[in-house]
Amino acid sequence: MFSLARNDIQHASVQYILDSVIEELVQNPERRFIYVEIAFFWRWWNQQSNDTRNIVKELVNAGRLEFISGGWCMHDEATTYYNSIIDQHTLGAEFLRDQFGECARPKIGWQIDPFGHSREVASLFAQMGFDGLFFARADYQDSDLRNSTKTMEMIWKGSANLGRQSWLFTGLLADFYDPPDSLCFDRSCGDQPIIDDPSLNDYNVPERVQTFINAAHDQAYGFATNHIMMTMGSDFHYENANLWFKNLDKLIKYVNAQQTNGSDVNVFYSTPSCYVYALNKVDRAWTSKTDDFFPLGDTPHGFWTGYFTSRAALKRYERHSNNILQATRQLNALSQINLRNDIFYLSEAMGIVQHHDAISGTEKQNVADDYAQRLSEGIDKAAFTLTLWNPTIHPIIHHVRVPVTKEYLIRDPMGSIVPAEYVPISTITRNIPGRKSSAQNQYIFTTLLPALGFSTYYFEAKSFAGNNSRPEFQSSGAYVFRPLTSKIQPVSTTRTITCTKTETVQSALIVFDASASQEVSLFHGMRTVEIEWTVGPVPLDDNVGKEIIIRYDTDIESASKYYTDANGREVLERIRNYRPTWNYSIVENVSGNYYPINSRIWIKDHTRQLTVLTDRSEGGASIQDGSIEIMVHRRIAHDDSLGINEPLNETAFGEGLVVRGKHFLILESPENSSRIHRVGAQQLFMHPIATYALPQTSYANYSKAYHQTWSALSESMPLNVHLLTLDQLNPKQFLIRVEHYFELNEDDIYSHPVEVDLQAFFKSLGTITDLTELTLGANMPLSQLHRLDWRTTDKESSHIDMSSEFCSDQ
Repeated sequence: MFSLARNDIQHASVQYILDSVIEELVQNPERRFIYVEIAFFWRWWNQQSNDTRNIVKELVNAGRLEFISGGWCMHDEATTYYNSIIDQHTLGAEFLRDQFGECARPKIGWQIDPFGHSREVASLFAQMGFDGLFFARADYQDSDLRNSTKTMEMIWKGSANLGRQSWLFTGLLADFYDPPDSLCFDRSCGDQPIIDDPSLNDYNVPERVQTFINAAHDQAYGFATNHIMMTMGSDFHYENANLWFKNLDKLIKYVNAQQTNGSDVNVFYSTPSCYVYALNKVDRAWTSKTDDFFPLGDTPHGFWTGYFTSRAALKRYERHSNNILQATRQLNALSQINLRNDIFYLSEAMGIVQHHDAISGTEKQNVADDYAQRLSEGIDKAAFTLTLWNPTIHPIIHHVRVPVTKEYLIRDPMGSIVPAEYVPISTITRNIPGRKSSAQNQYIFTTLLPALGFSTYYFEAKSFAGNNSRPEFQSSGAYVFRPLTSKIQPVSTTRTITCTKTETVQSALIVFDASASQEVSLFHGMRTVEIEWTVGPVPLDDNVGKEIIIRYDTDIESASKYYTDANGREVLERIRNYRPTWNYSIVENVSGNYYPINSRIWIKDHTRQLTVLTDRSEGGASIQDGSIEIMVHRRIAHDDSLGINEPLNETAFGEGLVVRGKHFLILESPENSSRIHRVGAQQLFMHPIATYALPQTSYANYSKAYHQTWSALSESMPLNVHLLTLDQLNPKQFLIRVEHYFELNEDDIYSHPVEVDLQAFFKSLGTITDLTELTLGANMPLSQLHRLDWRTTDKESSHIDMSSEFCSDQ
């Protein structure tokens, strides 16, 4: 929180922290401070005088103020999509580069508070040019084992596809991210300051010094070198930085003085990047890791897997907003109207919502309300147009649903009548609390949209004649998922089924009760089954929280294995009741097997693979062979006592919140599945954008005055290539990211490398006169990147010869 406008929610004021820290750094050139979240720094910077800005620039250039991570926020790792992670880091990196230059370029990732850690994030950070990553939360069994075996630091191999360019030195902090016990000098702490006047009765230098030396030795037990890093600060500390720095100055002085008495502790101000460089100079071999740090358990009964689904509506709204942001950037670039500054506000909002207490759903309700906005109302006019923008670089078949209050003739871009089908809107949809539309029916039709282009359709009205007192009493909450029993309970033992069959779609609406329904649709010519689920209001009449899952049961012999994606990119194998890096003790056999699903989950045997695509981040697992379950909504009666201090009980219009979403089912052979789920997930993520307009003119006049279809491409791009970013930086400069989004060896055709001609691709923008390949964060030329080299205990090296090896995410 930048200022104290809502002190009732959380006491925090970043502006006072920065004011105080800058003043104290100037007092002593030995002092150091790191700063992470650029969103808050950006707001503070905009309020500073030129004199203050010059002081800050001097501190940055001298390495006394160092930016770490440098994203717009410290993003969540379980529920974020890789596109949004890259964007929010690019936003912060661009600000730092423009204001401070190369000296401010972040080189270390600092993910100390997220609730589990993704292998994909390690890969992205490596591709951004980072030399290291530190975090504070790991499963208690994992961290205990690492501490006892001196493997708190490792080489994380972030990608099964990108090799050494994805490797990242990674460290687990020793004391969470807090100071050692009894050595907190913030005004919010109750620990003793250092009183170094011997004439005073409270003189305590010997005791304070020995406490620190003991803490240093205790911490060193879990680390492999004679270097350790102590974090001196915590959440919202340093509003009065003088308290901290004055005591740290004394601590450094008196601890180091003990070296004359045989002490082996040498302490000084430093930063994570200096620490990483010191470790690199040791030139030792490090253990490596190839899996991730999910799920997080902090006690035998406390698995932080509930937030994979918490605030399901917000998670979908964020995904939809990103869809709009990417399409808006594309349209701005292709039209060359240079309105990037106007797009900044959406970019900035998207950056903030990636925060580990935002998209995760672990914020208080009134904070969540700040992130979300209400959907727009429907249209009820005599004539309107529907324009569909395809943000992908491939032509796609798209099925359109348009709610209406009357019957229309629909004309396609060529003026032909569209054979649309007029079908009722389900009672479940019409009765959603807060729905303002009076539409009772909808048109369904199929369209082929041009690559990176639009088609407009003209609609013309027809004329007619838990209590948490002990770990074993852990309850579910915004963070934690802990069911009362591993046996699931059906929402209802009865259901009604209404079937509809048209030439476009066959569907079955299944209503379980007033709080749960799903519509199963199979569109003509499609190889996926669409499941549109509607859940809520989840009843709390019995004061028992409920977590709603959808379970898909098959006879696939999955042998305890299932597969989930990491932030929408690579897929990791999961094994029920197993962890790759330690001997896992099974306590919670449901929540302990839940993993984040950002875009897909599948099970398979030798002949069949069931893949489920999701339209938002959700939590899920395979609790029994042949089965996939995905949690879609949660309404919890009690808090889980992990920081929010309120239950996860979302309401709207006086009732529990109703949430709607979609799953897409794919049943294919394993060798054919990737071709469908890779393309399908990408098209679901970059969904066509629909806009409506009221032309106030006849179709004949409208069709003469406006283009009704257009594509930015003269030819389609290869199917395995995706346009990740198209952003106009200035009138003559564009930021472009293209990626090969198939993994190695998952498809006989599309896993192979492919070449693209960017000039042919962007012919509509003009002639490319210069091209510079950048790091993933777009803040330095790739040719200038020189990352630290590391060795692993299995005798591998991370060294890459940049002069001979192509090194890129794309």
